[in-house]
Amino acid sequence: TELEKRYQELDTQVSDVRHARRELLEVLRALDEEIMTTFSSAVADVNEHFSNLIGMLFPGGQGRLLLTEPDDPLNTGVEIEVRPMGLNVRRISLLSGGERSMAALAFLFAVFRSRPSPFYMMDEVEAALDDVNLQRFLSLVDEFRNEAQLLIVTHQKRTMESADALYGVTMQEPGISRIVSVRWEEPESDAA
Repeated sequence: TELEKRYQELDTQVSDVRHARRELLEVLRALDEEIMTTFSSAVADVNEHFSNLIGMLFPGGQGRLLLTEPDDPLNTGVEIEVRPMGLNVRRISLLSGGERSMAALAFLFAVFRSRPSPFYMMDEVEAALDDVNLQRFLSLVDEFRNEAQLLIVTHQKRTMESADALYGVTMQEPGISRIVSVRWEEPESDAA
């Protein structure tokens, strides 16, 4: 009797554990499905924007994102393929430093376009760019100016010139930092 009672309690607990396990497995399956759907949608969005931005940053060039394991989105990697006009190079590792920077910027801004945020912060992202690519980057920044606020840490004079406001840190005395800011005012129209 006491043994039968104990057996019933344990049998009920085992049944509860099995039921809870089935429910957890169902929740995991639903989460995996949601993750795969969300990830696939995000990759498609970023890929579309990336392709367009590569065309802008590499005139005549092409770019796309490829999944390393397209049949297994939960364990896949993402490869970036860029083909500048006139070159048969596809792997990003075979591009020059400036071209790699431009491809990385295209990817970064494609993510920005796909999943917008009110502001973005970048730290010396244009340091490796030559004059032509710097101008392309600044055109891209100008395009995003109406979509979000961009905070860019830079030493490039041309990047600073394109800013609406500048903030600098200076040290007049050792160990004492001072923040200096300059905001450009819109010129007033002379027309009455």
